[in-house]
Amino acid sequence: MKERGRLLVSGASGFLGAHVIETAGRAGWQVVALVHRAPLALPLPAGALVLEADLANVRELERILDSAAPVAMIHTAALARIADCERDPGLSRIVNVEASRELSRCCAARGVRFVHVSTDLVFGAAQAPSAGFDEDDAPAPLSAYGHSKLEAESAVRSSDGSALIVRLPLLVGPSHGRALGASDSLHAAVARGEIPALFEDEWRTPLDVRSAAQALIELAGHRSSGLLHVAGPERISRYELGLRALRQQGLRADRARARILATTHQRAGVASVRPADVSLNSARARSFLTTVLVGLDSGAS
Repeated sequence: MKERGRLLVSGASGFLGAHVIETAGRAGWQVVALVHRAPLALPLPAGALVLEADLANVRELERILDSAAPVAMIHTAALARIADCERDPGLSRIVNVEASRELSRCCAARGVRFVHVSTDLVFGAAQAPSAGFDEDDAPAPLSAYGHSKLEAESAVRSSDGSALIVRLPLLVGPSHGRALGASDSLHAAVARGEIPALFEDEWRTPLDVRSAAQALIELAGHRSSGLLHVAGPERISRYELGLRALRQQGLRADRARARILATTHQRAGVASVRPADVSLNSARARSFLTTVLVGLDSGAS
């Protein structure tokens, strides 16, 4: 296997970050995993380093970059729960905007390839095109989270013109038993005897987290810059996604329907912050990526 050099991954203890470091190790990268005051109780690639870092501390970031000397960095860390960002927009801005700005600036100054993970939730206030939003469509977020991630995109572009910003959709797939992601969190809730409410009027283009990780690793070694949408192949409602996730665990259709509640944004009282349709068009990514972008029907658990 070709040795690719060191890859720095922020948010390594998160749902996506854990898959990124796992995939990076298999692809020949020497992984440096950044965590924030949390143990990384996950399988690590051989030779991987784990470093604790406060992403709000610029001097600490500079020290880590200088000591680790990575070839590339994939920035997955974020305050990503919509409710958390609505409750504390100040913290959301520090974590999602300022940390991204400083990381991209520090990487640019050292010639480190910077891949920044963003979200489909930078859209939502405007109606989605029939084929989904592409990279040329004007973003218009509804939530504090979406606004913070859009501001982070602008900060990264200003700090590092060669950086790549990858907008990802809702992620599904295995989470190492941690009940993270759209499918595993649903399975855990149902196992606890809950009946989760899922939206019939919220449309996404979900992507298997393993495909997302593979795409990010491929892009870390790519020269593309600017914006790229990397999403699953199908536009689907959150309710239908939940039904499929339960069916894939072996439940009959009638039993799957009995274990989740169909609702709408209006009935749930969340219409002001949850967009109806943030489907992404990934035609540009599919034109050159060798990674196959799959959704729930192609193997997510």
